[in-house]
Amino acid sequence: MTTLEIPNIGRFDIQVWEEGTGSPLLYLHGYEHHPGGASFLRRLAATRRVLAPEQPGYGESTGFEHFDDVLDVALYYRELVESWDLDGIDVVGHSLGGMFAAELAAIAPHLVRRLVLVNAFGVWLDDQPAPDPFGPADAVRAAKWHAGPPEPEPTNFVAAPDEPHGKILFSAGNLGSATKFMWPIADRGLRRRLPLIDAPTLVVHGTSDGLLPVAYAEEFARLIPDATLVPIEAAGHYPMVEREDAFVSAVDEFLRD
Repeated sequence: MTTLEIPNIGRFDIQVWEEGTGSPLLYLHGYEHHPGGASFLRRLAATRRVLAPEQPGYGESTGFEHFDDVLDVALYYRELVESWDLDGIDVVGHSLGGMFAAELAAIAPHLVRRLVLVNAFGVWLDDQPAPDPFGPADAVRAAKWHAGPPEPEPTNFVAAPDEPHGKILFSAGNLGSATKFMWPIADRGLRRRLPLIDAPTLVVHGTSDGLLPVAYAEEFARLIPDATLVPIEAAGHYPMVEREDAFVSAVDEFLRD
């Protein structure tokens, strides 16, 4: 059964999409929005309990003003997991959520059992500079997808307002929250902390991602001990959408091991 809760975590009221039973899995969404009850999340929930919070600053989750830096976000997620009274949890983070998932694994190794990073931001390579994800909308939209965006695109589980101006403001609010951690570049010193991660780690990357070259995934895999890189061909920034079967299969196999 799917549930949508709005628990209070200290100074934060957040929305959490939850489905499934069994071993717990925390899913941290990307820089644009929460995917809601997307097909890939429901498939992962077939064999485990998936908990997918909407980050403060997105949708109706509140408390963003209490974040000064990425450490604040990582500590918030640690508090959130501890509020569920879990001894440990597997963590999957996509895009900006991948950066936060890696930070959480570095500062709370006792909580993170296994870590999956999907097209994750958080490092910078001078020899392969990544484009601005907040650049011209059409260019960014084209860069994200291997075969063009699906219709409809994955969307927040709280629908954007129907009015055109409401949708623009809704999207701008989400992206505005992301700029705090990703602009002008999404490098807040994470590479210094990646070697501290001791959870077995899977790095998944859509090889056609025009926002993050594959070299960024290779850098994550190089810096994290015991990390494995799984490139997914014919997929861009959203391999869980464009190559859902390959994505779910890779994540399921890794988490079962």
